[in-house]
Amino acid sequence: MPYLRESDNVYELYLGTEGVELDEANPENRFGIDWMAAVNTALDEVAEAGSSSKKGLVITATGKFFTNGLDTDYIFANGDKLPAYLDSVHEIYTKVLTLPVATVAAVNGHAFGAGAMLAVCADYRLMRTERGFWSLPEAALNMPFTAGMAALLRTRLTDAAATESMMTSKRYGADDALAAGIVDETVAVEGLVERGRAIAAERAGTAGANLATIKQGLRAPLLETLARKTPPSLL
Repeated sequence: MPYLRESDNVYELYLGTEGVELDEANPENRFGIDWMAAVNTALDEVAEAGSSSKKGLVITATGKFFTNGLDTDYIFANGDKLPAYLDSVHEIYTKVLTLPVATVAAVNGHAFGAGAMLAVCADYRLMRTERGFWSLPEAALNMPFTAGMAALLRTRLTDAAATESMMTSKRYGADDALAAGIVDETVAVEGLVERGRAIAAERAGTAGANLATIKQGLRAPLLETLARKTPPSLL
């Protein structure tokens, strides 16, 4: 399950299980029900602390995956619950977008679908240079984007990057992701989290309720769309 670490002025949210690179229960860090509950708990802790202390947040993982997106096993077994499930995914995006601290995604491996979208929720994005892809496979899989997901990508990426990534399911390595503006920096894996920690620490002085208010104002139309309930007609 995802877990939180704390240093002097930075939190680190790891999307996998502490002490292992391959969690047998969720080897790809997919958005399972229990996994999302653990992420929510960690984000709530960061939000509470960030309202009163000067900290930042780095979101990362270990192993092959940052996160491989939606839990397809759950979706296939619980089709009637899909709208509520997707609303829960939107809630995680909303929390990351509105945290009262600076957020940095340190993409350590593959970030696909909902996981790729989680990365773009961060204020600043790093991607490892050696391997791993950022990709939105929905078009290739004949899957639609929710209104909230489309708004997220349209808002957080350039029009060219959103159009290409959403309509072609292109897999972006680090250099391509940097060229497209999907990430802000590429970093060798050995220094990835350290660089994320440094950026978050540099911005920690702005943490607090006012930063959350600024983010909410800056992203108000996106947040309104993410808050809409997913209609069953999406199916």
